[in-house]
Amino acid sequence: MRDQSNDQTFMAFVGRLRIAVSKHDTAMMASLMTPDFGYRWDDAPPGETAFAFWDQHNLWGELANTLQQRFGPSEMYMVAPEQAVTDPKFTGYRVGMRTIRGSWRFAYFVSSEGPR
Repeated sequence: MRDQSNDQTFMAFVGRLRIAVSKHDTAMMASLMTPDFGYRWDDAPPGETAFAFWDQHNLWGELANTLQQRFGPSEMYMVAPEQAVTDPKFTGYRVGMRTIRGSWRFAYFVSSEGPR
């Protein structure tokens, strides 16, 4: 993927997502997410949602902060922070966006640690 960070449709999508996150508007966020959205490395307990996981682990602020970072391309994703793409030793949370049938979607928000 080429760098889409200055593309108007990408910036508008990220803007809508930032607003939804700041309001904890889970209905809007769900409409912006991929069907296979990734939020943890291991299997989620039955019935758990990303939103419940973020509530339980106080991750809404981390998500909001990560969405404010600069994005960079990585394979089929636009990823923030850009350091998650450029620095192999990066630790911390990252978000990924990708297109599905021509529309941007929020694909994942995970930590760098992987399964515990």
